[in-house]
Amino acid sequence: MRQKKTPAVANVTVLERLREAGLRPTRQRLALAKLLFARGHRHMSAEELFNEAKTHRVNVSLATVYNALHDFTEKGLLREISIDSNISYFDTNTGNHHHFYFERSGQLEDISEDHISISSLPPAPGGAEISRVDVIIRVKA
Repeated sequence: MRQKKTPAVANVTVLERLREAGLRPTRQRLALAKLLFARGHRHMSAEELFNEAKTHRVNVSLATVYNALHDFTEKGLLREISIDSNISYFDTNTGNHHHFYFERSGQLEDISEDHISISSLPPAPGGAEISRVDVIIRVKA
């Protein structure tokens, strides 16, 4: 059975993004990247992406989804938002911003960087350098 070809135009941006990031554009990475980046900025858990992949008939394991998400994060294509030790979301918006976390629904919503004011930070320990400050405001709604 012959696989249905995806239009080349849809592939170009994702393919270029993966190559520019230094990632080998495997079939699975391309398919997952298309799902992640095709609809603007998104916050997704690995399980949500896995379920979306299944809906779109992308044959990947949950382990492959986790590996791809961590590869994308390591290369700067995604930003991981850790809510607690059991919950992480992956954000396609890698620019400086913060988040509301809706505890009941588990959804994240972006907060523009200019809506949060941090007047001072402690020095980083042991001569380390602060790379970013993430603010997550938990709301009950």
